[in-house]
Amino acid sequence: MDFYTVVLRKSGNYWVALCLENGLVGQGNTKENAIEKLKESIDSFGDVCKEESEVYTASLSIKELH
Repeated sequence: MDFYTVVLRKSGNYWVALCLENGLVGQGNTKENAIEKLKESIDSFGDVCKEESEVYTASLSIKELH
């Protein structure tokens, strides 16, 4: 994927970065740190998907999540 949509939000003393395309999150003391943690999360998830064949990665509709 060439880009990801990220929502940044302050939660207490932390910043949370949520990737809308895959639902992964990163948390940090600053916006930049939260985004960096999100990047690490995305990379780590990509590694797991390469190594394990039974990781479910199909899209779900919003209705299925509620």
